[in-house]
Amino acid sequence: MKSIFAHLEEINRRPEPFEFYTAEELWTEEHTSDQMLAYHLNTDINVSSRRGEFIDRSVEWIASRFGVGPGTRIADFGCGPGLYANRLAKLGARVTGIDFSKRSIKHARGVAVDQGLTIEYVNQNYLDFETQDRFDLILMIMCDFCALSPSHRMVMLTKFHSQLLPGGSVLLDVYSMNAFKQREAATSYGVNLLDGFWSAERYYGFLTTFKYDDAKVVLDKYTIVEAERTRTVYNWLQYFSPESLRSELEKAGFTQQELYADVAGTPFDEAASEFAVVANKG
Repeated sequence: MKSIFAHLEEINRRPEPFEFYTAEELWTEEHTSDQMLAYHLNTDINVSSRRGEFIDRSVEWIASRFGVGPGTRIADFGCGPGLYANRLAKLGARVTGIDFSKRSIKHARGVAVDQGLTIEYVNQNYLDFETQDRFDLILMIMCDFCALSPSHRMVMLTKFHSQLLPGGSVLLDVYSMNAFKQREAATSYGVNLLDGFWSAERYYGFLTTFKYDDAKVVLDKYTIVEAERTRTVYNWLQYFSPESLRSELEKAGFTQQELYADVAGTPFDEAASEFAVVANKG
């Protein structure tokens, strides 16, 4: 039986960048997926989704920038509860939304039915999503791209390129190097850490943050200790410069890249903590 010291050593062990991948814990576990959906639907905070006002402004810009209207074919990877997909469908777009969370997809489908919208919602890990459909526009919003390892990012970009129509575009946002500079290595502990986010039962939560200066990666490693189980969730975030993101997009065949401060079309700001890119299929 492990000693308490051995357990603490494991809690504080620094893995290699993207050594472990536990997205399923966030998006498919019953309690945490319920918590994530609640964050998505809170239009007053920037947690799982942007604030409602920003989403409205973002959709308005997307519609203008990409000429969204009847028949425009859009895929929203990591669509959550359909906050973008439903708005875009109201403009006449033919939207496909893909998300890992069964709870979020169920909510999105319900809203679409209530509003008389025809949207194809797919409950699947978007890394595995395949389709014969081809799209004018692909979205990956809320810095989802940053949570993927280099190999997974190439899988996604290759998938995006193959699923776009000629001349189609991808819009995604990422965390910047300015945001990376603001992150610090740290360790914290609490009873029911994050106000019960991780379990409906009493638990002890440990958060260890590791910063990888060479790889420009940060890991928030959560260890959740309950009476009957202990689990570890790895929340990886890759940070980008415009040059590093451009390089990955070019390797996947994307051209004519445009930079913005966000997915609402705000002009690019070198000092911002995020930025967005529009990349076109050559």
